[in-house]
Amino acid sequence: MDLDAEEVGRDLASLVLTVVELLRQLMERQAVRRFDAGELTAEQEERVGTALMLLDERMTDLCERHGLRREDLNLDLGPLGSLLPYD
Repeated sequence: MDLDAEEVGRDLASLVLTVVELLRQLMERQAVRRFDAGELTAEQEERVGTALMLLDERMTDLCERHGLRREDLNLDLGPLGSLLPYD
């Protein structure tokens, strides 16, 4: 078995970033739901919006660093469809 250390590292980064991206998208959807329901103060909305924006930027940076695109993080779950819904 011939393993390329660089490819293994990229695959591991892809897996970790996939989990982080899934969590980021879930947090974003939860925030939008709370915004729409009026559950947050203006200050909370500002903090959540800023945090999500910074997390999105960091994800872009990490993907670029590891030679990945956001689309590369999506997993095909067969009959269930794809893991990450992209709008």
